[in-house]
Amino acid sequence: MDITQQSFLFSVSKELFSSIVLKTEKITGKTLSLPILSNILFEVKNKKLTVRATNLDIGIEALLPIKVSGEGSVAVPAHILSNLLNTLNSSVKTVTCTIENGNMTISADGIVTVIKCVSPEEFPILPIVSDGQSFSLEGKKLVLGIQSVVYAASVSDIKPELASVYIYPEHDDIVFVATDSFRLAEKKIKEKNTINWGGVLIPFRNAQELIRIFEDIDGGIDVRFNDHQIVMEHEGIYVTSRIIHGSFPDYYQIIPKEYTTTAIILKNDLLNAFKISGVVANTFRQTTLLVNPKQKTFTIETKNADVGSSIIPIQTSLTGEEITINVNYKYITDAFSSITTDSLHLAFSGKGRPIVITPIGDKTFTYLVMPMNR
Repeated sequence: MDITQQSFLFSVSKELFSSIVLKTEKITGKTLSLPILSNILFEVKNKKLTVRATNLDIGIEALLPIKVSGEGSVAVPAHILSNLLNTLNSSVKTVTCTIENGNMTISADGIVTVIKCVSPEEFPILPIVSDGQSFSLEGKKLVLGIQSVVYAASVSDIKPELASVYIYPEHDDIVFVATDSFRLAEKKIKEKNTINWGGVLIPFRNAQELIRIFEDIDGGIDVRFNDHQIVMEHEGIYVTSRIIHGSFPDYYQIIPKEYTTTAIILKNDLLNAFKISGVVANTFRQTTLLVNPKQKTFTIETKNADVGSSIIPIQTSLTGEEITINVNYKYITDAFSSITTDSLHLAFSGKGRPIVITPIGDKTFTYLVMPMNR
């Protein structure tokens, strides 16, 4: 396709255009073997503008309302266009893009910028999922579910099922889970009329992109998936992601059924204590929890032969047996952004067994942290 022979233009809201370009730019590919993936595709057809980007692992396509003249398609370097739109003054309301002689000319409030275009011939189309299973979920619920657990996923692809967010239905809930085998986060989202569909594993990097794409979306998202791809659609936005083949661990097996020690503690007290611990902690962020219900003491002790030590007592309500347990404190604080209540319930079931953390007054979130060996 000779892009120098194409001639068309479109005008679009600057706010909408910037939002879509930012969402698409984030998932463009950076591979040298397929340089076309570092571009965003713009296609004007039947008086509609389609914007598309993909890195072959996740892709997005958005249909924008525009004023248009002519038809055609070009690919534009994503980072250049994104940087340009970010520099435009907030007072700019409309952006006009003219494609001519292989260039895109962007005009906004008298500012004119020309960007060299690329032929879209090699730009891949996005997968279509017309079979498989489906369900619907509000955008804000989808984002909340993923945000609540994605940080607990493994960053290593050695075990792909751990480098993912697992989503499945359970009664009147849609459940989001992630684990890297050292900690596990589970969030249950209430959803009426939940139908029985099989679980799906979304790569955690793609799950993070879904947060960015849908975080400002109001309304429902239609979800379809088969053995290879999952598709999410909402009012002109079409997102497709590869899914993981494999089985998520049967994590209910590791959740203790009984506890020997429990503590009720203010989240901010625990957070502040761990911040102090972090000053002297070693590279593994190891700290020790000393829990003694008989003496009514909960102490956080951190020692580092190269730096120093700290001892921090915290007021708590305690029951059960005395226990001393080592943890990576960051594994605990990572979950705090998912906890909206002021108080936490910490449950211990003995050395070598996971600590179970739940928010007081919120039964939808459960967090497990495995202890560290000395």
